Amino acid sequence: MKISDALHRDMEKKKIDVALSLSLLDRINSGKVSTGETGEARGIPGVDGDRIVDTVSAPTWTGDARALHRRLGELGLVPDRLRFEIPVSGPVTLGADQLREIGLHLLPRVAYGVLNGGSATSYADHTKNRDFNETLYRLYEPLLNTIGEAVRGKAKGLTPALFSSTGVPGASYLELKMRHLLLLLSESRDATGSALPAGHAPIFQMSSVHNNDELSRAYEAYRNSPLLKDLIAETGVDITAVRTGVQPMISAYTHSRHGSPRSIFDRAYGEHGRTLALPGGHGQSFSVLKSVYRSLRSDGFRFAYIGNVDNLGFTVDPVTVAFFALTGRPAAFEFAYRTPVDVKGGILIEDMNKGLTCGDIGPAVSRSYVEETEKSGTSILFNCATGLFDLDWLDANIDRIESDLPLRLSDQDKDAGLYSQAEQVTWEVIGMIDDPIIFAVDKYRRFLAAKLLSESFMTNGVHLDEPGFPTDENPEKDLKGTAEKLNAGLSHLLTEVYGLGRRD
Repeated sequence: MKISDALHRDMEKKKIDVALSLSLLDRINSGKVSTGETGEARGIPGVDGDRIVDTVSAPTWTGDARALHRRLGELGLVPDRLRFEIPVSGPVTLGADQLREIGLHLLPRVAYGVLNGGSATSYADHTKNRDFNETLYRLYEPLLNTIGEAVRGKAKGLTPALFSSTGVPGASYLELKMRHLLLLLSESRDATGSALPAGHAPIFQMSSVHNNDELSRAYEAYRNSPLLKDLIAETGVDITAVRTGVQPMISAYTHSRHGSPRSIFDRAYGEHGRTLALPGGHGQSFSVLKSVYRSLRSDGFRFAYIGNVDNLGFTVDPVTVAFFALTGRPAAFEFAYRTPVDVKGGILIEDMNKGLTCGDIGPAVSRSYVEETEKSGTSILFNCATGLFDLDWLDANIDRIESDLPLRLSDQDKDAGLYSQAEQVTWEVIGMIDDPIIFAVDKYRRFLAAKLLSESFMTNGVHLDEPGFPTDENPEKDLKGTAEKLNAGLSHLLTEVYGLGRRD
């Protein structure tokens, strides 16, 4: 498709990838897109210890001793270096402590990636925070005015993740994640007696054309962060040396009301030759990070986590790393047991071929079906947006994922006009994997995500003791009860995972 010179200039000015936008347009017009629904659910799978493993209570791994010795050899781990003995034959069961030790041996070969392209604009938006809960909004309004103004437009990972009970901001999401990785690397070195490999920090990211420079500047400053500086010196790992794939922007496309074939939307705000720059969804990370994954593999990394930067529960867990590594499966994903407030997002479902996939409540499976399933005693597992991949498998399959991951087109009716947005959803990759493993996790330990600043305040217990904090007998509306659980989970993470203590 040819586009006008004026539209081409507008796209380049907005840092839109013109070639990619036109390539996606060809894909749209060839019919290789979906227009909303995520697929038809055959049913809700239950925890079975094989495909779906409960990790809330201490998990155990059971297998054959000879096969275990063989697998450890494939992973480059000599059993004699472990502080426990593995029999040479017969059945063997590994408990959480033994799995953790194996995980600590594997840790220097585990990379940790964050999807870091978003800004904090909608996060701090007054209308969105008010719509979440009017009473809570009034309680937080003064903080939303001051802190919201300070974070609006910044890369979300650079905004405060921690607040005191009165709302004083503390460390950012990225500072905490870097600190966590350094603490784990130090623990790995002490537990295994092995020096850390030099020169390769275990962290990577997908940034965007709009925030990559901002992130780079922040990382330079983080080298002197009081949370990181001493640990960088102790471990010899410059955790701020982040490998990066930069996500381009794509253009908006014409609305379905304007018929087929689709074209580039060029009437933004009623002005001819003007389009909108939009992200292509986190699913585009497989394309954007392809060279990063391959560089990690060539540098000796064997496994790679990927998850959202704003989830404080997204950390490296040596126990599940070991469990996953011993299974030899291609990928693992975390789903938390659904709580009453988890009403919008993806859940674990079986598709019509009995394969596991992630489907949205509403488009893929009705809310009433979810409620009826839970009443029957089957737990619903809610997507935590955390994946762990075997890099050998990912390297061999990433081209297929890049080309076949569903592209979804949704109509929009906003101030800019009627247009459509094309996105890829990362977690639909589950349906493309023959034998993934699902870890069922505790939401309050592994999924403390905040899409709104009000949610972050809740998790941090800001004004939790104020008499006006909204409460209700209905668990779905009891924000105080939810905030207390979130805050207890955060307190555990801060002391046990992020190595912080409470003062004043």
